[in-house]
Amino acid sequence: MQLSKRVQNITPSSTLAITAKAKALKAAGHDVIGLGAGEPDFNTPEHIIEAATLSMKEGETKYTPSGGLTTLKDAIIDKFKQDQQLTYIQEEIMVASGAKHALYTIFQALLDEGDEVIVPAPYWVSYPEQIKLAGGEPIFLQAKEADDFKISKDALSAAITSKTKAFIVNSPSNPTGGLYTKEELQALGEVATEHDVMIISDEIYEKLIYGDVEHHSIASLSDELKKRTVIVNGVSKAYSMTGWRIGYAAGDKALIKAMTDLASHSTSNPTTPAQYGAIAAYQSDQAMVEEMRQAFESRLEKAYEQLIQLPGVSCVKPKGAFYLFPNVKEAAEAGGFATVDEWAGALLDEEKVAVVPGAGFGAPDNIRLSYATSLSLLEEALQRIGHFIKRTSAARKGVQ
Repeated sequence: MQLSKRVQNITPSSTLAITAKAKALKAAGHDVIGLGAGEPDFNTPEHIIEAATLSMKEGETKYTPSGGLTTLKDAIIDKFKQDQQLTYIQEEIMVASGAKHALYTIFQALLDEGDEVIVPAPYWVSYPEQIKLAGGEPIFLQAKEADDFKISKDALSAAITSKTKAFIVNSPSNPTGGLYTKEELQALGEVATEHDVMIISDEIYEKLIYGDVEHHSIASLSDELKKRTVIVNGVSKAYSMTGWRIGYAAGDKALIKAMTDLASHSTSNPTTPAQYGAIAAYQSDQAMVEEMRQAFESRLEKAYEQLIQLPGVSCVKPKGAFYLFPNVKEAAEAGGFATVDEWAGALLDEEKVAVVPGAGFGAPDNIRLSYATSLSLLEEALQRIGHFIKRTSAARKGVQ
């Protein structure tokens, strides 16, 4: 069988691959601590589960409009008004089968062969693959660790060509946890306006921010920026609903219609009971969101302090999401490993700690650690990593 060139060129998701390997080792009886998964370790709140269950009992098990239930769109519209003071109408909202599906559909609806999308690196692993599947070309713009992994106005401007269709803003970021300030977003928005390019703003982690900072949507900074921005969000992270697969896009009516038409020939509609669960998530008391955010912040503070004590490890302190993204190049070299990927593989094999190598995020000197797990497991994992670093470094010195 001859597979299509487009699928042959896909790089599998490194985050899902490491999670699958960790689960396989655990199933085989090994004491594995998985720090690879990009999902909260809390269950979906009970009132959301009850709302979805009730909807099924009441017969809401059939097709819905391809772009989502009008009642869910209304809940999303209300959320935008309350959180970002942004006003949208029904025709500017498309509900998708997860934020990942919303992004995939944006690229399919937006890009022609050879169109370029600027992707700041480090980046979420699926951005470049989705762009390539739509016939586009990801243009990587490397952000420096010294700049908290954020790109500058000048760097963005220099990367834009006549083929540039859009650039991606992911704030808070997966994998770095970086958060752009209002002023930084304004500067990037000025470049987009000057060069007439679109902005794809991935805001899936907006509710999970820590310290004395605020989340700002670039679309909220001016009417002009709102017109050229498509926002991607969903209920997966803030409400611990990753498996429910409900995300959405908000933006220009023509783009949203094209995305909705495309979805009508692919997914038909987002899962019906899950949409009712999402309605309950947005229309109910938000106290559980804050409780989970506080739990993550507490873990971050303790895990970060333990992490930066490890030899050969440095780390920019994240301001959002639930990841640490340390640079471990020095530790890997001290242990005699040629790459961080090899180091991470040996860490899993020898110490049974699963982390995601940074190469898949465009940062080969780093690894991603998820602190969406219990504090006791985090502390144990970091102890194992510390032991691994000291043991491999000592072994190499002994050989030398």
